[in-house]
Amino acid sequence: MTHPRLAPAAAVLAVLVLGATACSAKSGAGADKAGSDGVKTGPGVTDTTITLGALTDLTGPYASLGKSIVNAQQLYADQLNASGGVCGRTVRIIIKDHGYDVQKAVSAFAETEPNVAAMAQVVGSPVVASLQQEIGAKHLLTLPMAWASSLLGHEYIQVVGSTYDIDMINGVDFVVRKAELKPGDKIGHVYFEGEYGENALAGAAYAAKQHKLTIVEQKIKPTDQDLTAQVAALKQAKVKAILISAGPRQSAALVGTAAAQGFGVPVLGNAPGFAPQLLATPVGPALEKQFHLVSPAPAFSSGDADVQKLAEDYRAKYPGAALDSGVMSGWNAISVLGEDLKAACKAKDLTREGIAAAHRKQSELTVLGVSFDFSDRAKPSTYQSFIQKPAKNAEGGLTVVEPAREAPAARTYPLPKG
Repeated sequence: MTHPRLAPAAAVLAVLVLGATACSAKSGAGADKAGSDGVKTGPGVTDTTITLGALTDLTGPYASLGKSIVNAQQLYADQLNASGGVCGRTVRIIIKDHGYDVQKAVSAFAETEPNVAAMAQVVGSPVVASLQQEIGAKHLLTLPMAWASSLLGHEYIQVVGSTYDIDMINGVDFVVRKAELKPGDKIGHVYFEGEYGENALAGAAYAAKQHKLTIVEQKIKPTDQDLTAQVAALKQAKVKAILISAGPRQSAALVGTAAAQGFGVPVLGNAPGFAPQLLATPVGPALEKQFHLVSPAPAFSSGDADVQKLAEDYRAKYPGAALDSGVMSGWNAISVLGEDLKAACKAKDLTREGIAAAHRKQSELTVLGVSFDFSDRAKPSTYQSFIQKPAKNAEGGLTVVEPAREAPAARTYPLPKG
């Protein structure tokens, strides 16, 4: 999920926080009450404003991702407000940067929580895990920018899209077909230590077992950037394909090293492992040749009308900004939350409980061509994943190899319990 440096983050943060200050000061964590229009309201909701929170990373390892998510969500809020808002109320977002530091995130949550109706984003599985109890106690619907299946099963936490393990199950299915793997073959898996990588490994291990394959594991740290030893080990083990569940820098290091050694096996990574900026680096050609991505979101080059409109609107508002996975993730989450707010308005209940109840009734919600079912909190909102391939000249740096697809093993996989 790592991306290059964030330049205008401070300016974006200042504008958004200043824009939200006036309304958030009025919307304390008092008892639920009825607004002048008869709509029941709670924290973060006044007669004129609905305030949402966002705990993001604008200065840490996922700064570029955080910037894209913030931009996409502000774009949605601007468009929603231009069309009249929700229940005649303007939707605003309070942005807090935690720099991917759990303690800073806990402090930012304590400061933000009393003044918001829901959380439009919380970046990072460790951050969400640390706030899990408080989120539940405060009945605060939260859409994390993290896709570990351990986040499933919570009433007020909602992963938007498939989870890392489900994506990897679908990814292994593709690799088996792509590389024509046979029972007894070996595949490598390079993965971050911690929730993200280990959740992806769990899915890969399950899928490998179904196909009678052997996984050769290589655990790495987010700080690791030289993967020469890992590539050498996998080459010696004679793996026929490699999976990677890490960041873009590690994907680039893996593919670049493998290409330099003439080790041309297919490499497939989870969505956080690619950034379009990599295609402008020396490893770009090797990525185009050897790398594939399994993602819960479509590529900007997919041809879907809604995706194309998002790309056009985003470029118009943020000229020169990259169309990366953060844009997709941010837009998906805020779009879902926007529909929840509209449904809660219709039910005349904009309390936190009302918003969460409206969310759980969304069983057939389509965003950017993907259909979501949020009615069962114990299951992913979709079991489908896209297979994509880097392409320097494609919109967003990715082309579609296979549209959204669900491997047979995805539904039989026993999801880890959070």
